[in-house]
Amino acid sequence: MLAKPDGGRLREGPEWTYEYKLDGYRACMSIAADGTTVLTSRNGIDFTDEFPDLAGVLTEALDGRSAVLDGEIVVYDDAGQIDFGLLQERRGRYQTHRSSVRRDEPFEDVPVRFLAFDLLQLGGRSLLAEPYDERRRQLTQLPMPDPYRVEVVRGFTFTDLAADRRTPRHLLEHVRSSGHEGLIAKLRTAAYSPGRRSDAWLKHPLIQTTEVIICGYRPGQGRLHGRMGGLLLGAHDPGTGDLVYIGDVGTGFTEAERGRLQTRLEALERKRHPFAVAPPRADVARAHWVTPEMVGEVVFRQFTRSGGRLRHTAWRGLREDKKPADVLLPHRPHPHAAETTPPELSRRPADSRAKSAAPVGDPPSAASPPAGPRITVQAGDRKLTLSNLDKPLYPDGFTKGEVISYYSHIAPVLLPHLAGRPVTFIRFPDGVGGEQFFEKNVPNGAPDWLPTVRIARSGTRGSTEPITYALLDELAALVWAANMAALELHVPQWTIDHKGARRPPDRLVFDLDPGPGTSIVQCCRVAERLHEALVADGLTPLAKTSGSKGMQLYCAITTDDPAAPSAYAKKLAQRLARETPDTVTAVMAKAQRTGRVFIDWSQNNPAKTTIAPYSLRGRDHPTVSTPITWNEVRTCRRPAQLMFTADDVLHRVDEHGDLLADLDTTRTALP
Repeated sequence: MLAKPDGGRLREGPEWTYEYKLDGYRACMSIAADGTTVLTSRNGIDFTDEFPDLAGVLTEALDGRSAVLDGEIVVYDDAGQIDFGLLQERRGRYQTHRSSVRRDEPFEDVPVRFLAFDLLQLGGRSLLAEPYDERRRQLTQLPMPDPYRVEVVRGFTFTDLAADRRTPRHLLEHVRSSGHEGLIAKLRTAAYSPGRRSDAWLKHPLIQTTEVIICGYRPGQGRLHGRMGGLLLGAHDPGTGDLVYIGDVGTGFTEAERGRLQTRLEALERKRHPFAVAPPRADVARAHWVTPEMVGEVVFRQFTRSGGRLRHTAWRGLREDKKPADVLLPHRPHPHAAETTPPELSRRPADSRAKSAAPVGDPPSAASPPAGPRITVQAGDRKLTLSNLDKPLYPDGFTKGEVISYYSHIAPVLLPHLAGRPVTFIRFPDGVGGEQFFEKNVPNGAPDWLPTVRIARSGTRGSTEPITYALLDELAALVWAANMAALELHVPQWTIDHKGARRPPDRLVFDLDPGPGTSIVQCCRVAERLHEALVADGLTPLAKTSGSKGMQLYCAITTDDPAAPSAYAKKLAQRLARETPDTVTAVMAKAQRTGRVFIDWSQNNPAKTTIAPYSLRGRDHPTVSTPITWNEVRTCRRPAQLMFTADDVLHRVDEHGDLLADLDTTRTALP
């Protein structure tokens, strides 16, 4: 039995019950009277050999009775959250090893769990015609002798929630904060209808995912040369049954997964595209077409109402448990379900003839007419003219309009970290992947109201003309910078006074850069050691990701000597490198960095800058330099745990506020 999308409206009332929406492989667990256990996927794939840990776990508890349970096979990460990516990695290893001498490898490092949510048969008696409440009652009465391997999914009736003075919306907030995918609302009186996508089960996802058919691929370029660069996707029109093109996906793949997919794609290559109507030529340049046999899953931000394209996609993994024939076009959300934008940023047509202002930030959709190439917006007390809001600046389709929307939403916590600090921009006028350049001097055409500061150049080489830096101290300045495609904002560890003179450094920074063979996971282990040393010296370190591969630690300090922070940071970095030379280096030379984390102490040089907190990065997708807690540092075991996109960060700030807000209140003298 399958769930329908609820159209963004979570159903409420005493006739409904709610279960967590799970992020794993849907599976049926069939236990014969003799205890033989068989696991099958939705489309009949036998999972039994792949998940031997689950075989026989209920045999003794059933005491000679047969049973059929419906549920989901899941994997948990170290933080106790269900992690589909880990399950996919496990499946990739299984696929690689199943035909080798290691085919019986138990994968004990990635334990699986079967979470049951329905009981379809017990003791030879079918329960399909019984109402949900009765099936649920009998399921919860079954003994669960090993809850680490098999357990019943928690259920919450509307009535039980009301008795606790809570609503389904309260439950949804709990689901969001605990990292689940969403909720499934189930009608308590409904029978079980195998194979039907029923109104009796309605899914309310917190993130949008959809199944897709792999119809082709683009070869990778640059560092991805020789491997798959991106997949071309399709789905069936539910009205006609035609296979239609719905866009592509180029991010979210591990290197190992790209290699596995490349091998399978090459075996399926064909000369012509498989779609009923040829896709736009511009969308499928360099395409290699394949027989549409493989099904995958992607995360997406939008399915366009005109054109029918997935936007801002990221790969989740293959779905061996799904058939291509079952993959239908994604559900189009209600036009008014879009996220709102800040009230202080509004737009009107450039000719100013509109009678009222409309929200700006998210790119235009069918719900609001296109704004045209140039629009005038109100940002705080100022008007600005913006252009090309629909222009993608990231390979995953994240547009300039969405960049502006992110910076306008994040402004309240970002601006305090930029206040009084000259900003160096990294601009991407043609988007990530195109030409990029550092810009220190304020460009020609900057607005007259933009505050600037002239600062003498460091060193003696090249021009001696002072640099005129921009100061971003209000929303309008941030929007102006974003409109120039200034994705990255870099600032020094010092501020200027009211006369424009440079003050002594007020921040100490350690930039932890993982060398080849390491990642932010190893940076976290070094950060823990630095935390201990800094606290012992009376400082209060706070952490953030770089938004790329590494991370930074900050301490608020006082000192009269501009050279002192670098000297202190270098001494501490060299100490850690001496103590553990195999894992840490304080030397910038690339030859010294393989397998080690480089503690870059030189970021404290007054001439250097560091990526600002909450700044976007110019990477494959819109990742952000994100403040994190020390608990997140200590529990990090995989790089993905500390990789945050613009959307992630906005949700984090809504939940936690600015995790660097205490930085200036913990200021102390530099040791």
